[in-house]
Parts: sequence; structure tokens; C-alpha cells
Amino acid sequence: MPREDAALPEFWEKRFRDSSTPWDAGRVPAALQEFLNAAPRGQRVLIPGCGSGYEVRAFAEAGHEVLAVDFAPAAVERAQRILGPLADRVRLADFFEFDFETPFDLVYERAFLCALPRRVWPRYAPRVSQLLAPAGRLAGFFYFDDGERGPPFGMKTGELEALLGDRFDRVSDAAVSDSIPIFAGRERWQVWEKRPLGPVAGG
Repeated sequence: MPREDAALPEFWEKRFRDSSTPWDAGRVPAALQEFLNAAPRGQRVLIPGCGSGYEVRAFAEAGHEVLAVDFAPAAVERAQRILGPLADRVRLADFFEFDFETPFDLVYERAFLCALPRRVWPRYAPRVSQLLAPAGRLAGFFYFDDGERGPPFGMKTGELEALLGDRFDRVSDAAVSDSIPIFAGRERWQVWEKRPLGPVAGG
């Protein structure tokens, strides 16, 4: 029997169809709510791998233009059902391949990066950077764990800095107090700002 691959939609489709979703918090995390309370309104926001999409409503109610995507049809169906009048903010699309046309001010990270097998991680930072406007931000929850198995696939010490450091500067880092059990004690709220384009060192 072939090994299941978390990089493929079928892997997640099966889990959403079976309601086997232990990463689903069923609510908006406190750190995000605090962030939204302080953030300027009117930003264009992308939520990749949105799952059930609870945060879509939070961003919309805070006055932002939000788009959420997932490549598993069952996830999109669930999110649209949960969001009701905001269902049109969720789209079936592959984060790495879809043409979003205009840049975003913010990409929100929640259980997306840690859902990706490690071999896919090198594609993450370039794609986020590509989709962000100048001075755009990557904000959300990052999962840290020394284990090899997943999902969720955890970052080891220094791996997140290695992944993002060429394109982003970290401007915020805080412990998370209301994690769901699968992430408890192993995730942090962080905000990374896109670094201005400049000459390559030594060039």
C-alpha cells in the first residue's frame, strides 16, 4: 500500500471527509484577536490552507479584505458552510500554483506550514514573499518540535530562521497560552515583515 502524502489534496480530503481533524480549534486564537484589535483596518489578507476557516470571519469583521484558500474540496465545503454569508471569501485553490493577481498586505499562518512535508518547506518563503506587497507581513502561529513524524511537522531549533531569514525580519515573538492539545507548549505567535529588495551582498 503506498504511503499517504500530506503534500497531496487527497491526504487532507480524506481527513476532512472523515472529520478526523484534531488540529481544528473551533475558535479564533487569542493572539490573533489581540493582533486584529491593534492592526490598521483595510488590509488585503490571504489565509492559505484555511481548513474550517474560522479566522476568515475574524478578519472580515475587523475590516479586512480577506481571501482564504484550501486545496481539499471537503475543507472548502466545511469552511463555506461555517461562514455562511462570508462563504465567497473561501476558494478551492493551491497556494503554490494559483494566480492571485494582486499582492496581499498580510499572509496569515495557522497550521499550514506544519501541515506541509519538510521537502515542500523550501517553496514556502519564496511564495509568501512573492504574494506580499512591499513591507507586507507574515503573521501567525509556528509549530516547533524535534520529532521527525507528522503532520504536524515541527520546526527544530534554528529552522524557521533559516527558512524565512533571507526574505523576512521577525518583529514579534510570543508564547501561546490557549493552544489546542496537539500544539500545546510547542507553538509561538510570530510576525515577520518582508524585507525591502536590495542589492545582493557582495554583488
